[in-house]
Amino acid sequence: MYPIQRTTLLVLTAGALGVAGTLLSLRSNLPLNPDPPALEEVLTAPPEPEPTVETLPIRSGDNLAGLLARAGVQTQDSAAMVAAIGKAFDVRKFRSGTDLTLTRAATGQVDGLEYSIDADHRLEVSRQADGFAAAVLDIPGFVRETRICGVLDGSLFDSIGRTGESPLLAIRLAEIFAWDIDFYRDPQPGDQFCMLIEKKEYGDGAEPTYRRILAARYVNSGTTYEAHLFPDAQGKPQYYSPDGKSLQAAFLRSPLPFEARVSSHFSRNRRHPVLGVHRPHLGTDYAAPTGTPVQSVAAGRVVFSGYSRGAGNMVRIQHTGGYESRYLHLSRRLVRPGQQIGQGQRIGLVGATGLATGPHLDFRLLKNGAHMDFERIRPPRATEIQAAQRPLFQALRERHLALLVPAFQTGGELADGL
Repeated sequence: MYPIQRTTLLVLTAGALGVAGTLLSLRSNLPLNPDPPALEEVLTAPPEPEPTVETLPIRSGDNLAGLLARAGVQTQDSAAMVAAIGKAFDVRKFRSGTDLTLTRAATGQVDGLEYSIDADHRLEVSRQADGFAAAVLDIPGFVRETRICGVLDGSLFDSIGRTGESPLLAIRLAEIFAWDIDFYRDPQPGDQFCMLIEKKEYGDGAEPTYRRILAARYVNSGTTYEAHLFPDAQGKPQYYSPDGKSLQAAFLRSPLPFEARVSSHFSRNRRHPVLGVHRPHLGTDYAAPTGTPVQSVAAGRVVFSGYSRGAGNMVRIQHTGGYESRYLHLSRRLVRPGQQIGQGQRIGLVGATGLATGPHLDFRLLKNGAHMDFERIRPPRATEIQAAQRPLFQALRERHLALLVPAFQTGGELADGL
């Protein structure tokens, strides 16, 4: 063999040995007996049973123990819940037409109860280790002053509703001015209204609620009426006119709380619709559907509540100053003789008893036994703001007007937060 061939063979042999060594080195770094991949078995636990929620309607005549028994709550749990609730809430204040919410565990055991007391408070009852615990919780929210203004077009209900706020505010506005404006007959198309009210809004999206009306204005056929909320000498909030006189008068302007028309006025010579003869009509007739609530125009004492021939069901109330009010043709009487009555309190329902051609209220007012034309009297105001408080009242009034008047002058519908 030639030297060149020997050298080449040595090089090839060395190279082959190097490759083999490398392969052996790589093989030594691998596991000698690799295990097959482990198969993991995933076990999924069944979901926990969800608690159930029941709605329990409260019907007229229900009591809490009976309601829980009707829902199948065990006697021991029912007694413990009633005892716990009685420490936090007056059970007599559960209202028919509302609901209790009962929560049960998957086993059927009662875990708790909820009741919405009002927009701001909720009753919660929860199971504890030693029985049940109850608490009245505040519902959080944000109160802001809101301005609501508009023009009367149709009813006051509809006009306020068009501002985007609750039409029921019409009742509250009418109550404020009830001693100056008869909302059955005085409002005219184009009248303007504006009020500054506390409105509470809730973070959970619940309907907002309304608190105090701080101030209000109403322009009726060019005459402006104002009301400002201010505490009286006893600290009780009252509405006052711009000159500091209480809006509350000796008599309400109407014996019906809202929306009726005068169908017959006071007259010394009117043709009777049933008898067909001319005779005095010494009262004011208000046409209203049967069942419409009738309110006392002033505080006083019931001296008669019964049936009286042509007057039908009648209530007579004696007031201070020699006044007496009478309410005729009622379908139902809601008071008894000797009962003390507050101003604005319901005393009966409109009807057509006695000599009546249809449902209406015949209202009469007497002073020292003499009949008076109720539509023409101007009763005195109850109180005035004391001199020492007038600077505070004037400052408050100026603040109210600064918020109300600019919006009032726009003449459009407006509801905004301030």
